[in-house]
Amino acid sequence: MMSIAHVGMDVHKQQTRVVLLPEHMADPLDECTLPTTPAALCGYLHRWAQRFQLRCYYEAGPLGYQPYRWLSGLGVECQVIAPSKTPRACGDRVKTDRRDARVLARQGRAGALVRVHVPSAQQERGRGLVRYREGRLRDVLAAKHRLLKFLGTRGLFFSEGRHWTQRHFCWLGSLRFEDLDDWTAQQYLADLQYRGDRLAEADREVAALAEREAYREAVGRLCCFRGLDVLSAMVVVSETIDFTRFPSASQYMSYWGLTCREESSGSSRRQGGITKCGSGRARRVWVEAAWHYRHKPAVRGRLRKRQQGQPLAIIAHAWKAQQRLHKKFWRIALRKDSRTAAVAVARELAGFVWGAMTM
Repeated sequence: MMSIAHVGMDVHKQQTRVVLLPEHMADPLDECTLPTTPAALCGYLHRWAQRFQLRCYYEAGPLGYQPYRWLSGLGVECQVIAPSKTPRACGDRVKTDRRDARVLARQGRAGALVRVHVPSAQQERGRGLVRYREGRLRDVLAAKHRLLKFLGTRGLFFSEGRHWTQRHFCWLGSLRFEDLDDWTAQQYLADLQYRGDRLAEADREVAALAEREAYREAVGRLCCFRGLDVLSAMVVVSETIDFTRFPSASQYMSYWGLTCREESSGSSRRQGGITKCGSGRARRVWVEAAWHYRHKPAVRGRLRKRQQGQPLAIIAHAWKAQQRLHKKFWRIALRKDSRTAAVAVARELAGFVWGAMTM
């Protein structure tokens, strides 16, 4: 059997620093800098693959999963590493490509690296579409804020109901300004209209994607839960990829950064806010969904329609979540505040969803 060699790669857009560290050697056997191209990387590793069983490591970065796919096509084992979880000495103040590649090789040999789950090319394309839609959503929100701030500086405030309703848009259209303010207001409104159209187009594309076989069953199950519709369910599904890779509900909650920070030593225990690790897109969806559980448990309207045709076990599980999370929300809200309650409910909602997707 061939001995194992660990390959640390510090990958950049133009060049990659490569360090080859055999299993039983203290120092690297070879180090070099290569162009970041499939031909250069695969050619180099192919030569060493004649002597060693290679295990490659690189941190997730601007090239995404492309180096992983290049090396997997060559038959070389490769892991994409989470940069924030790579162990580093607290006193290490020197950072170079050479040192980074050596750290990856040594920590990979020690088994101390945390790998990133690599989606298939099709799953990555679907996630790209959902993330594009999330970006358009933020653009629309920013355009709304800019328009309201502009109107506020002119002493114009809408007081006849909620913003962005039909009445509010009629009020916006009826406003008249003097001199240059008229042109400025029209540009703000046009920008909001353009961004709203792009968001509506992205919504239609994501909804069409949810109807495909790869997503239909998972989205249908998620839509049984209060606060999750097709668009928010697609965010959860595209960011999770595979629910079964999490062995427990607590690990799934932690993946989204919904668990509390903790500093405990001896008899002292100190807990803080949530860790906020993982995808902020999905964490926003969890918290927004959690606010729906402040209302009394009920199945009606759009929720009833979304549950039609879904497995009875999933519907019963979602109903159990409604009852439990409603009580949890108000128990915490009355003792602390509603924001803390919403985050706590979001954490437990993620656990209920994990249970539904793995049953």
